[in-house]
Order: sequence, then C-alpha cells, then structure tokens
Amino acid sequence: MASPPDTSKTAKLERCNNYLRRVNSAKIISASSRLLFRASILATVVLILLFTLHYPPLLLLSHYSAAAAAAARSSHRSLLSSDVTYGGAAWEREVRSSATPRRPSGLTVLVTGAAGFVGTHCSLALKKRGDGVVGLDNFNSYYDPSLKRARQSLLSRHGVLVVDGDINDTPLLTKLLDVVPFSHVLHLAAQAGVRYAMRNPQSYVTSNVAGLVALLEVAAKHADPQPAIVWASSSSVYGLNTATPFSELHRTDRPASLYAATKKAGEAIAHTYNHIYGLSITGLRFFTVYGPWGRPDMAYFSFTNNILRGKPITLFRVQDGTAVQRDFTYIDDVVKGCLGALDTAERSTGSGGKKRGPAQLRVYNLGNTSPVPVAKMVGILEELLGKKAKKHVVTLPQNGDVPYTHANVSMAERDLGYRATTDLATGLKKFVRWYVEYYDRKSKKEASA
Repeated sequence: MASPPDTSKTAKLERCNNYLRRVNSAKIISASSRLLFRASILATVVLILLFTLHYPPLLLLSHYSAAAAAAARSSHRSLLSSDVTYGGAAWEREVRSSATPRRPSGLTVLVTGAAGFVGTHCSLALKKRGDGVVGLDNFNSYYDPSLKRARQSLLSRHGVLVVDGDINDTPLLTKLLDVVPFSHVLHLAAQAGVRYAMRNPQSYVTSNVAGLVALLEVAAKHADPQPAIVWASSSSVYGLNTATPFSELHRTDRPASLYAATKKAGEAIAHTYNHIYGLSITGLRFFTVYGPWGRPDMAYFSFTNNILRGKPITLFRVQDGTAVQRDFTYIDDVVKGCLGALDTAERSTGSGGKKRGPAQLRVYNLGNTSPVPVAKMVGILEELLGKKAKKHVVTLPQNGDVPYTHANVSMAERDLGYRATTDLATGLKKFVRWYVEYYDRKSKKEASA
C-alpha cells in the first residue's frame, strides 16, 4: 500500500508566500502613506503660499475685525448700559429717602426710563401728590443725553433720585427691590422709534424684550412683596390693522415694524409672567405722545427745530394721495392715564417665584380719539413760530410707519377714569413755549461757558 503524500513542505511554502505577500503589501502601504503625507505637506505649503500672495493682510484683517467688534460692543454698551457703580450705606439711604411717600397710603414706585419724556412727567406727578419715587435710567445716546440730564436735574430739584443704571443689570434691579419694598413698578424704559429699528435692530431686542424679561424675573422671583407692574406698550402693535378706531379687542398679530413686534412680544411675555408667577401687570398702548420735555426724534419736535432753522421738513402722504394722520395725545393726559393704571392695579399674588392665585392682567389704549393730519400739525406750528415751513412731500415709504392711528379709549375711561382733554393747538402752544425757553437758556449757557 502506497504511503500518503507529504504535504508539510507545501504548507510551509504557502505560509512563506503569505508572509512575503503581507510584507510586500505593508511596504507598499507604508510607501503610499509616506508619499501621501509628503504630497499633503507639499499641497498645504503651496496653498499657504498662494493664500499669502493673494491675501497678505490676513492677520491685519483679523486684528481689525477684533477691533471693530470691540468698537461695536462699546457703541452698543453706550446705548444700553452704564458704568456708574451703586451700593453702600449712603446710596441706600438716598434711595430709601426718595422712595418714602409723604402722604398716608402713598405708593412707592420704581420708574424705569425716568429721565425719558413720559418717565419724567410721571415721576413729577407722582412726587407732587406725595408718592415715593425712585427713578432708573441709562441715559443712552439714542438722542441728546444732555436733554435727559436736564430732566434728571429737574427731578432732583423735586426730590426724585434717578439711579444711573440699566434694566438689564439684574444685580442692580435685585438690589433696588431689596433696599425698597416697592408697591409698584412703572416700566417706561424702552428703545423707542419706528425707523431707527432698520439701523440698529439689536437695541430693540435688548431693551424691549430682554430688558422686560430681566425686570419681570426680578419682580417675580426676588421681590418681597411682588410689586404690581404697569408698563408701556405701544399703539404700534396694531400694525396693519384697518379697523378703526383701534380697540384693545382688535387683532395685533401683523406688526409693521420691529419696534411694534418687540412691543407685541412684550405683551405676550407679560401674559406669561402673569400666568406663571402671579404678577399683576397692566400694559398701556400710547398714541403719539407730545409736549414739553419731549423726544427730539418725534415729528413735532424735529419739525419745530427745522422750521426755526430754515431747513426743509419731509411730509408723507399715502400712496392713494390721502394724508397721513396721527392721534396726537398730550403728555398731561397720558400721565393721568398712567397714574390711573397705578391706582387701580391690584396686588400681585405670587411670592418667591410661586403663584398663589389668579392675578390681574390688563391692557389699555391711551389716546386722544381725534386723529389729525400731520400737515395740519405743521400748520399750527407755522402759526405759533411765525415762520413758514419748507415742505418736501413724498409717498410714505415701507419703513415701519403706518398711515393712520385712532384710539378707542372706552375701556380706559371705564376702568381708569381716563379722559383726554387737551386739543392739539393747545398742547403745541405749551410745547413751543417750553422749546423756545429751554433752548434759549441752553444757548446762553453754552455761550458763557
């Protein structure tokens, strides 16, 4: 019988061949890897050289970008915050003194935006009737800060302290509400203006949304007791609404500007904090407020300035040729509405960030109920100033302005006792008298400096 074939040599030979194939494969892979690595290094060097040749100022651009970002942050800060420090025993005594009411059952009110137009008048009215008032303002540069400082001096002469600070400064808000158990907050601080939103949209979100949330957070979770909140919404929330006169029951979901959108957002935020935390909140929709100590960016103010200087003014007309109209509301009437809202505000029902029961939630129009063509307002100014305006009439652009406003104030009349009593001619007469006196004093002061 034949013996079986010897396969040991064949197996060894196969194992040797496999080993050699693996070695050769590894060498090939290693060589390929080294070649690929070298090619990658070479390609990277070439790209760097090409990029350097075509874009030599790369590092400089990076440096300038950082500088520009820093400048933007600085500019943004100048609009929204203050570097003034606060705290200490003397500071607290000053705050408490200003907040102490001088009449029995007087209110203790924190007024944000106190050096603003409406804030100044409301603070004076509250102090005059014996309520305790502390103001808060960041004196930003949206318009001439010297006018705001002049208002601050006026308030100081009447015993109202205005703290230099921002509503987004949570430690400051917490400190203020810890030092004084405010019964009410009149929240008027905001980024105003419709057209400015096209140039600086972020300022509206920071002030009108984030600032409102910061205030409500502190009021809901840190204040003891929780204050009742009265805050400034705007007639701008009616946006593209065509039903007139504008009623609180009308839709407000079609804003025509970012400013209007932030105010509408504020009303939704107010509802949320009322629902979750039991804050008593009243929103007031102002209609084109005017009067002494007003805002220079408002039409009646800038028109007065330009007419006196012989500069042209721009009037808008609607695309169909009709006149743009506004429900001009005199400042004293608006102040009465604000005080009426404070006086009728019920107590908040929460404590320590927890709601104890249903809380009051309201919103009201504060207007004059008598829309007037802007051209007629200019005619009144021309008569009061004794000088004709150089008018430039153009079609109303799509920049956030609406062609018509008209307030229905029946709810404010019923609940707040509100009633506008000042017609446009009377109100503008008072404004022009103040304007002439204020800027005459200012020019004399600057001349003597």
